Amino acid sequence: MILVAWSRGWSMCCGLSGEVGVHHCTVRNARSTGARFKCRAGRAEEETSGGDKTAAPVRSMTSTVPVEDLRVGMYIHLDLGWMQHPFAMSSFRIQSEEQIAIVRGLGLSRLRWDPEASLPPDSVKDAEVDDDAVVTAAQASLDPAAVQAEARRARLAAHRQQTAQLDRECSEAGRALREASRRALQDPEAAREDAQALSRKLLDRLAVQGEVCIRLVNSQAGDRASAHGLNVAVVSLLLGRSLGLDDDAMSTLGLGAMLHDIGKLELPDRLRHLDEGFNTAQVNAYREHVAHGVTIGRRMGLSTAVLAVIGQHHELADGSGFPLRLQAEPTTQAARIVAIADQYDKLCNPAVLTRALTPHEAVSMLFTQHRQRLDAALLGSFIRMMGVYPAGSVVQLTDDRYAMVVAVNSSRPLKPRVLVHDTGVPRDEALLLDLEREDGLGIRRSLSVARLPDAARAYLAPPAQLHYFFEPAPQEAEVC
Repeated sequence: MILVAWSRGWSMCCGLSGEVGVHHCTVRNARSTGARFKCRAGRAEEETSGGDKTAAPVRSMTSTVPVEDLRVGMYIHLDLGWMQHPFAMSSFRIQSEEQIAIVRGLGLSRLRWDPEASLPPDSVKDAEVDDDAVVTAAQASLDPAAVQAEARRARLAAHRQQTAQLDRECSEAGRALREASRRALQDPEAAREDAQALSRKLLDRLAVQGEVCIRLVNSQAGDRASAHGLNVAVVSLLLGRSLGLDDDAMSTLGLGAMLHDIGKLELPDRLRHLDEGFNTAQVNAYREHVAHGVTIGRRMGLSTAVLAVIGQHHELADGSGFPLRLQAEPTTQAARIVAIADQYDKLCNPAVLTRALTPHEAVSMLFTQHRQRLDAALLGSFIRMMGVYPAGSVVQLTDDRYAMVVAVNSSRPLKPRVLVHDTGVPRDEALLLDLEREDGLGIRRSLSVARLPDAARAYLAPPAQLHYFFEPAPQEAEVC
């Protein structure tokens, strides 16, 4: 299982400072049927047990093509909102005539496509994509150092392209959740349909075979409430997937996680985030958002299972939660999962940003200070999924260089993948190192962002806020 990171302003997806994307967290599907994802020399692809592959180009030149001329094997880009088409991805290789028929029904006259990432017409059925390192003739004439620098730039350019697409999709998902929440009070049934459509989209994205990355992205979702709801949904669904939950349970989990704080719509802005300075009356008013949420959920026509998530996400295993002070046993598994994801996101993205913890600090606090109050087995699964140094953590390596964790193999948590601050390497060629493959190099310690030297902070650009999303991941052994 691998964990991966995203970009500045981030959202858990992949990136570096809002412009450079880098892989982060992957979660292995407990019900995987053998597909694998791999990325070599800047080309990411999905390989299913049937041999079909979906490749993402490194730096392909795009052209446009009439929809009438589409054929199987073309790698296309749908310039529509993520919610405006039925595919899990907006960029993909066409694999069937049925997909062509669906695309033609979207109302577009022309599409962008990548000739370099597409299969030749005469090799669609038995195509094998050359995944060997791509070195152009021009590169071959350069000295080895120049070739390595160009290869680093190509990898980072590929990540930027992937991250930009994920940024757009995550931002659209955030806006869709914001709109569904806005409609909840005036048109609750329509709000339910909007939320269900978004939940299905997220589940479709997780329905791939193999592993999935949780990535940091530069989301433009808008308001904090929608960003929090989406973050909690992404983390909850990834944990549910790693536990092997069935489709119905995942559907309940996704919808409940997105809408867990819907009751805050009934609160004034000043009471929507619990503050240490609240008096007893203000604390009680804040806690009323749970009851408000259940009431709104009933008007929306949500299922009993989803209402349980809304009503129980603040209950704690030791009985110290609210509103009913229930212990773990009477609460649903989905509510206990959302409770963990909710706590984690609040530690990383508090209302007062100066109190934000790094992902490593947040996981450590959950374990040291909250493990008696959260479901112990689920918390253990969560920590294994996120890793010792989750994506976005800032660390110092054993050779004294500073780095930001961008990918974690949870079975070897002390040897993640990192983005390194190296004064001898320009930022647009930043080193991405897999510590599993670096003999004698490891992590000495985790640090807070405030303890980074100014130069390292500017180079690594740790995000002020974390936003999460996910995508199919490369196979663990095949590192981009």
